[in-house]
Amino acid sequence: METWCHIHNIDQVDSPALLVYPDRIVKNIDRALHFVHGRADRLRPHIKTNKCREVCQLMIDRGITKFKCATIAEAELLGVIGAKDVLLAYQPVGPKIDRFINLIAAFPDTHFSCLVDHVVAAQEISKRGLAKGICIDVYLDVNIGMGRTGVPLEGIERLTMDIHLLDGIQLIGVHGYDGHIHDKDYQLREKQCQRSYSLLETAYLMTQVSTSKPLTKVIGGSPSFPFHAERTDVECSPGTFVFWDFGYAENYAEQDFMLAAVLLTRVVSIVDHRHLCLDLGYKSVACESPQPRVKFFDPRIGEIKMQSEEHLVVEVTDSAQFNIGEALYAVPRHICPTVACYGELQVVNGRQADQTWTVYARNKKINY
Repeated sequence: METWCHIHNIDQVDSPALLVYPDRIVKNIDRALHFVHGRADRLRPHIKTNKCREVCQLMIDRGITKFKCATIAEAELLGVIGAKDVLLAYQPVGPKIDRFINLIAAFPDTHFSCLVDHVVAAQEISKRGLAKGICIDVYLDVNIGMGRTGVPLEGIERLTMDIHLLDGIQLIGVHGYDGHIHDKDYQLREKQCQRSYSLLETAYLMTQVSTSKPLTKVIGGSPSFPFHAERTDVECSPGTFVFWDFGYAENYAEQDFMLAAVLLTRVVSIVDHRHLCLDLGYKSVACESPQPRVKFFDPRIGEIKMQSEEHLVVEVTDSAQFNIGEALYAVPRHICPTVACYGELQVVNGRQADQTWTVYARNKKINY
């Protein structure tokens, strides 16, 4: 049984809780830098995984200056800590446009940009930016296979032309997210990543024709990271690497990141001689995946039998081996939405949970 995650002051930490280990986080950041051969300027980590100023600061301390985020709150968090370059990987619409513009005005030392994939959105962003006297930098979001957002290749030339005709925005790059690539087979995943990159490169060449300035290419997430990291002409955007999880550890072992976030749970009821009930319901761990949604370090714990809002029933060989209130440790299948279940992270240093980090960007809004 692995015990590296165990803490000595367990009686002082309520459960369920999400424990994080800074020494492992730093090693994961260094591992990501190793993939890009030490070129911190080629990393643009996505902070949707951690949503926490201290984790982002650890990346800044290792020389990373560019970031990607999914919400205005995450963008604001990056502005607060003085991140140099922030890409909102989202096409703002409705009130989000004004919120984004207010953010740009509030943090002049941070360069903010966003995605666009439709002329109507581009026109509205331009109009509202001009009203505030701001020219907004944008990336053309290209559909490279995900089928969620992004302009298809056949619409690239027209949208590029439309953007160039607008005074309130400026095209500075192309962006593609290949989140549809999650095959465990390394060689198959490599081929899929090459196809996605080829689509982005085609889009890049189509947009580059109409501008004299070189554009930036941003591509990928965590499963595709090792492949895009070898391309010297792109910025890579992994996010899960800071904490890792058992889903990625099982499917993408070649990345060799360390587990750095662990769930703490306790036995709240002994159901019978084969079953325990734990305080780890689906309000405490990401529940979009099929079971098992968590993997326990304790080999005595077997199949997950049931989960509800606050409870998790597991099968064991002999429940007499466990005590009411006994602490157990587990790793989530998917760490990113699991972090959003917690208002604060319990920070473990030297086997002691001795501080907390607030998950500031868990909320949809902080100030702006």
